[in-house]
Amino acid sequence: MSNIQLIIEERPSDIGNFLVGRLLPFREKRLVGPFCFIDHMGPVTLSANENFDIAPHPHIGLSTLTFLFEGAIMHRDGLGTEVEIKPGQVNWMTAGKGIAHSERTPDYLRGTERKMHGLQIWVALPKHLELMEPEFYHADGADIPAWEEDGVKFKLIAGEAFGKKSPIPVYSPLYFIEIKSDEEKTLHIGDDLFGESGLYILEGSVSSEGNTFGPKNFLVAKEAKLCEFTIAANTTVYIFGGEPFPEERFIYWNFVATSRELIEDAKQKWLNQEFGPVPGETDFVPLPPQSKNVK
Repeated sequence: MSNIQLIIEERPSDIGNFLVGRLLPFREKRLVGPFCFIDHMGPVTLSANENFDIAPHPHIGLSTLTFLFEGAIMHRDGLGTEVEIKPGQVNWMTAGKGIAHSERTPDYLRGTERKMHGLQIWVALPKHLELMEPEFYHADGADIPAWEEDGVKFKLIAGEAFGKKSPIPVYSPLYFIEIKSDEEKTLHIGDDLFGESGLYILEGSVSSEGNTFGPKNFLVAKEAKLCEFTIAANTTVYIFGGEPFPEERFIYWNFVATSRELIEDAKQKWLNQEFGPVPGETDFVPLPPQSKNVK
């Protein structure tokens, strides 16, 4: 019996002035473990006249995780944080009860041709922490656990797995893992995983139970403990997973919550500009049309 429950292909989504490939949420699978949103940005080459500019926008009830392969983004938020994220580093912002932030091309790169490529991820907070105070954490690439086994390179970007722990301050049991191989290898990693699990193929291909899957596919497993697959040469995959929450999550725009009331409250606060301002910013992303349903 196949251990693949669902195959999700990237769907194009416009985030304002940038087109991304969306993996989650999906109509048949809203969350994988606590992961409720995964966007694949690029790869794209921005001309000297193009910039990655997302004005201040709000979040509640989640942590955002940015992980770049190429390019750079300047992050600013309502806590006064101003930090540039570069490839291999991790930006982890926990919104909790509410925070606004902006993401832009750093000033020194404007007017130059440059590449942008990476993953942007939301991790829902457990119910008892969804109204916690906002926090921000930045990790350099050297801080992220990385190791090699039988020619296969592993990196534990967030969470716990394989007897290792990432320094990213997560708030529920989860894992976000990078696996790279220059040669074809068969991996049996189910004993090191738990909860729900999904495998995203960035480049190369993966074979499982007689089927081969290529880039831009997100394979959601029926049972993480049964996770085994053959990774082709020159392949990079990412595994997202962890313990699912007992409660439903509602998602509207950039808001994630266990109740519609919290969503409605956040919408009104953003309309009233009651989220803390982002230092150095003057514009903001308006709330989408009110007719849009909370899902």
